[in-house]
Amino acid sequence: MEQEIKSFVSYLHNVKKTSKNTELSYQRDLVKMMHFLEEQKVECVKDVTETNLNSYILDLEKKGMAASTVSRNVASMKAFYLYLLKSGEVETDPAEHLKAPKVEKKIPDILSVADINKLLEQPGDRTSKGLRDRAMLELLYATGIRVTELISLKVGDINRKMDYIVCRDRNRERVIPFGAKAKEALDNYLGNARQELIGNKECEMLFPNCSGESMSRQGFWKLLKQYVKQAGIQMEITPHTLRHSFAAHLVDNGADLHVVQEMLGHSDISTTMMYAVRTREVYAKAHPRG
Repeated sequence: MEQEIKSFVSYLHNVKKTSKNTELSYQRDLVKMMHFLEEQKVECVKDVTETNLNSYILDLEKKGMAASTVSRNVASMKAFYLYLLKSGEVETDPAEHLKAPKVEKKIPDILSVADINKLLEQPGDRTSKGLRDRAMLELLYATGIRVTELISLKVGDINRKMDYIVCRDRNRERVIPFGAKAKEALDNYLGNARQELIGNKECEMLFPNCSGESMSRQGFWKLLKQYVKQAGIQMEITPHTLRHSFAAHLVDNGADLHVVQEMLGHSDISTTMMYAVRTREVYAKAHPRG
């Protein structure tokens, strides 16, 4: 079974062009499934039955796994066995009728506009690092891109005349506009700070770390926590909170959901709909005739 899992992950990478994180997630889920089945003396993909897979789902639930985690594992098994069926490795699909637990979509925590403003004011303007950090935070909130996408941006991905960025992943690219505040922060950073950060090194990354190398997710998370603390924001936030806040504030101000979906890169409009749900809840609580 190990070889079939490797072949499936290779298929995801080479044919489906999935992201590295997606491939690792599928592989992790399927290896756990394989170990469970081996304990049940089932070692060949052709011998796996629907009962075996349902037993594994029950085992995950008994271990207290969240519904979202169990649901993801079910999706991994379905994708794996559909691949095996289409490639002729199995004659029947034991995962076809598996039922995933219902997952309620949690409306994410959102920073208020006031807190966003306090956060964006924190980086100083007297050091190269401060100018870089302000540009990063402004651009993150202005575009709603993921942190991985932010730290992967190259200088050539910024169009400073037309005020947009080109954000690329393995499947496609998105063109996302940004506003005056982000433009001002970017111009200030690129004109006065970036060269000092990279020194004599050749670096195409838009936002290098203080050593002139590519920044890591952990590095960005560390600086964000520092500025959240400085701003006196009490809510627990993650780098994704700025993405959620970007989307929620757009919807709150009347942006079309399909436009927001395109900017965020959501494949399914239902994912973007959660921001509209939040807006309706805020309205119902705040409006005197809600």
